[in-house]
Amino acid sequence: MTETAEDAELPYDDGASLQEKIEALEEQLSALEDENEEMRDRLLDANAENNKYQQKLERLSHENKKLKQSPLFVATVQELNDEGAIIKQHGNNQEALTEVTDDLREDLEPGARVAVNNSLSIVERLDDEADVRARVMEVDESPDVGYEDIGGLDDQLREVRETVELPMKEPEMFDTVGIDPPSGVLLHGPPGTGKTLMAKAVAAQTDATFIKMAGSELVHKFIGEGAKLVRDLFQVARDHEPAVVFIDEIDAIASKRTDSKTSGDAEVQRTMMQLLSEMDGFDERGDIRIIAATNRFDMLDRAILRPGRFDRLIEVPNPDETGREKIFRIHTRGMNLSEDVDFTRLAAETDDKSGADVAAICTEAGMFAIRDDREEITMQDFENALEKLEQDTDASAEPSRTFA
Repeated sequence: MTETAEDAELPYDDGASLQEKIEALEEQLSALEDENEEMRDRLLDANAENNKYQQKLERLSHENKKLKQSPLFVATVQELNDEGAIIKQHGNNQEALTEVTDDLREDLEPGARVAVNNSLSIVERLDDEADVRARVMEVDESPDVGYEDIGGLDDQLREVRETVELPMKEPEMFDTVGIDPPSGVLLHGPPGTGKTLMAKAVAAQTDATFIKMAGSELVHKFIGEGAKLVRDLFQVARDHEPAVVFIDEIDAIASKRTDSKTSGDAEVQRTMMQLLSEMDGFDERGDIRIIAATNRFDMLDRAILRPGRFDRLIEVPNPDETGREKIFRIHTRGMNLSEDVDFTRLAAETDDKSGADVAAICTEAGMFAIRDDREEITMQDFENALEKLEQDTDASAEPSRTFA
């Protein structure tokens, strides 16, 4: 039989078909490798996600375990003896004798704050006095206030500087003369006259820490909490000396004592007694000075006013005309004023206004310029601001009306 042309081409076709199969298989292998790489990446992502959920599960399990535990209570160690420790639980003032481990006993002392469980066993010691200081005290390292920011109070500022600044800067002068420096300053007068500003300025001048507390913050519901806060206040001063302690609204805890038997009045009086005790025990030649302020001088107890506690009683009245003019210039130093602004005239028109009132007039004058889309403040803006302040004052003084 003779070989035809078609038969001769068959081996070539089989080779081409095999090559195509190889190429197809290689393409499938490449696709499988790509898919495998993609699956490997997805597996890595899944493992990372699994680890994240595992950490979250552990955290939630830990929180759940803590929530199931009995709460701890805060107490104070009153006394340590051979049998253990006598503690007083905060809030209910319950006292108890509890055993103490040898390891804990080394860290404990009378007055230490501890955490106790339901059986009143001491679990751990807490940081001393860390629960209330940050909430009620303002500690300002060297306030950014200078004497140039105070106007109309030259005589009062001189007395405050003699009492606070001079003993800190030149204590040897008092030794040479042979007298003790005044122990404290009480500023009294209407609101807004610059009592707090003076205290800050003196603290800044002496590079002292300014510690401010309102007297109303010392009034607490539970027995002993107010006195404890007073001790905290003076301890903070010792920790930050040189320091200026400023007690605002001191009439809240130092008002005249009465025969009232209510628990609230008794607690206020206990707080005042602690304050007097701290002031009497203060080192007069130390680097801590005390300034207090009140708007109700007539309400203060005579015990707080006697020499040795507040040796300087300084009245801070509303500024006179010259003082008001100076205050206007102080509060307008950074303002863009027109040439027609007359501070002398403004000072004459603001009779009986406090320094805070003058500051409010300056701010309100700037607001009038902003409302009119102007960059310059005119005399008319100040006139309008003064008129608005007087209207607001009259409205606040007007008695409320009741209708049948």
